[in-house]
Amino acid sequence: MSNSNQTISQKTLTGIGNLIRLLPTGTVFMFQFLNPLLTNNGKCHTINKYLSGILVIVSAFSCCFASFTDSYEDSEGISHYGIATNKGLWPNSSSQDLSSYRLRFGDFVHAFFSLIVFSVVALLDPNTVECFHPSSESTQKALLMALPPVIGAVSGSIFVMFPNTRHGIGYPSSPSSSSSSAKS
Repeated sequence: MSNSNQTISQKTLTGIGNLIRLLPTGTVFMFQFLNPLLTNNGKCHTINKYLSGILVIVSAFSCCFASFTDSYEDSEGISHYGIATNKGLWPNSSSQDLSSYRLRFGDFVHAFFSLIVFSVVALLDPNTVECFHPSSESTQKALLMALPPVIGAVSGSIFVMFPNTRHGIGYPSSPSSSSSSAKS
């Protein structure tokens, strides 16, 4: 019974870990933390609009960039991080063949949909809406309520069709990450 419970808990934790890798959670957390400060809780002045706009742009870039990062462990067990290129990971500080980490179509799909998900979260945030569009009409508010579940369902389906095998910067690499990256 203990073995069965351990297997279930391992599968659950693995599933949560995979979900965290798919979504730019660190970026969203940073945005949710800084946005009320930079938008002055939705009561924006001109400087608040500029600061909030910069936060949205930097966070959006971070979401996209994270889709192109990966990590691996060398033969000594040391983690190395890099950016996926057409030839493999850059920088390649080892003599190991990292061509299995090259860019794939799925990386661009993940980057695009991560950007879409973040955009929905950021641009439909109550403070952002109040800052940039203080006079939203009721039809716009209905759209604001319906759009996130639709985008979430579409993006979730796309993430299932194009599973992410990258261990980006900030996520632990596994010794078998080289073989899992080569499969995709």
